[in-house]
Amino acid sequence: MTTAGLIAILPLLLLSGTAVGLMLIISIHRSHRIALGLTLLGLAAAFGSLWISAEIVPQRVTSLLMIDQYALFYFGMVIAATIAVVGLAYGYLEQQAVEKEEFYILLLTAALGAAVLAASSHFVSFFLGLEVLSISLYALNAYIYPRKTALEAGIKYLVLAAASAAFLLFGMALIYAAVGTMEFGHMAELMMESAGPNRTLLLPGLAMIITGIAFKLALVPFHMWTPDVYQGAPPPVAAFIATVSKGGMFALLLRYFYRLELHNYGPVVVVFTIIAIASMLGSNLLALLQSNVKRILAYSSIAHMGYALVAFIASGELAVQAVTFYLVAYFVTIIGAFGVVTVLSNSEEDAESLEAYRGLFWRRPALAGVMTAMLLSLTGIPVTAGFIGKFYVVAAGASSSAWALIIILVVSSVIGAFYYLRVIFALYAGAPEDRGAEAAPRMALGSSVLVVLTVLLIWLGVYPAPLLHVIRAALPG
Repeated sequence: MTTAGLIAILPLLLLSGTAVGLMLIISIHRSHRIALGLTLLGLAAAFGSLWISAEIVPQRVTSLLMIDQYALFYFGMVIAATIAVVGLAYGYLEQQAVEKEEFYILLLTAALGAAVLAASSHFVSFFLGLEVLSISLYALNAYIYPRKTALEAGIKYLVLAAASAAFLLFGMALIYAAVGTMEFGHMAELMMESAGPNRTLLLPGLAMIITGIAFKLALVPFHMWTPDVYQGAPPPVAAFIATVSKGGMFALLLRYFYRLELHNYGPVVVVFTIIAIASMLGSNLLALLQSNVKRILAYSSIAHMGYALVAFIASGELAVQAVTFYLVAYFVTIIGAFGVVTVLSNSEEDAESLEAYRGLFWRRPALAGVMTAMLLSLTGIPVTAGFIGKFYVVAAGASSSAWALIIILVVSSVIGAFYYLRVIFALYAGAPEDRGAEAAPRMALGSSVLVVLTVLLIWLGVYPAPLLHVIRAALPG
C-alpha cells in the first residue's frame, strides 16, 4: 500500500475510523448527543476528504479497488445521503425506548459497505462490500426490536439476503471458471479476445449474479421482501435502504456492465429488459391497492429502479449520465418522503396509515408542502428534480431507439400518478372530526434536513447544469 493509495481511500478510512471511534466512546460513556455529533463530524470529514482524494485519482488500490472520479462521486452521494438519514434518525430515536448509540455505528458500517461497492474492481471487494452493507442492514431493520413488525422485517431481510448472496457466490464461481480471473479489468480483456470465454459457464454465471443484484435493487420478480421490510423498518432505515443500499449496487452495476461490455451480450440485455418492464408495470399496479404510505413508497422505489434500468439498457455515455442524475434526484426525493414519515411518527407507531395524513395541511402545512413536493417529484412533474431525471432517462432511451421501453415508462408513470395523487388528496382533505389537536414531535434536526432536501429538489429541477457537469467529469473509464 503506497501513500497515494492511502490518500485515495481516505474517505473509506474516515468512515471506518469514525465507526471504531464511536464504538470505543460508547464503551466508556453512553450519550445520544455525543454519538450524533461524532457521527456527523466523521461523515463531514469523509465528505471533505473527497477533494483531497480527487487530487491524485485515478488510483488502483491493490487489485480490489479502483478509486477514480466516478467512485468519488458515488462516495459523495452515499455520504451525503447518510448525513441526511442521521439527521432524520436523531429525533426519531429520541422517542424510542431502545439503546440509541449503536444505531450510528451500524449506519456508518453500512455506508462503508455501499462505498466499497462503488469502488469495487474485483469479485472479492464486490462481495465484501455487499456483506458489510447487508449485515449492518439486518440489525438496522430490526433496531426498534420491541415492535414485532421490526423483528419480522429484520428476519425476512436476513433470510432473503442470505439466499441472494448464495446466488452471487455461485455466479462468481461460474464466471471465474469461464474466464480464470476475478478482476474486472482482466476479465474485460479476456472477453474481447477472439476465442472469448466459455459461454456455457459465463451466461449461467451472469444470470446468477443478475439475480443477486436484482434482489438488492428490489427489481421484479425479486422484490417480494421490499414492502414488508419497508413497513417494518424504522422510516430512516427504510430511506437508507431505498437510497444508499441501491445507489452503491447501481454504481457497481454500471461499472461492471460497461467495463465488460455486457451490452454486447444479447441474452443479458433481454433479461434486463424483461426485468425493467416487469418492475415498471408490476410495482405501479400493486401500489394501486395500498393504503399504507410506507408500502406505497416501497412499490414506488421498485418502479423507479425500473425507470433507471431504461437508461441503463440504452447503453452509451448519455445512459450513464442519465442513470447517475436520476439516482441523485431519486435520493433527494425518497429521503424527503420518508423524512416526512419520520417526523410525523411517534414512540408507539410510525405514521404509515393514509389516514394519518388526512388533513395534514390544516394541522402542519409546512410538512404537507414538503410531502407534496416529494410526491410531485416522484410523479415527474416539471420544476422538480424528478422531472429532469425522467427527461434524461427518456432521452437516453430515445438515443438507442428503445421506443417500447419508453412507452411502457410513460404508461407506468401515468399509473403511478394515481396513487401519488391519492396521498396528495389526503393531505389537503378535511381532517376527521374525531381527530383532536395533534402534538407535534420535536424534531428540529429532522425538519432542517427536510428544508435542505426541498431546496435541493427545486434547485435540481430548475438549474441542473452544475450537477450534470460534475457527472460528465466523473464518467467511468
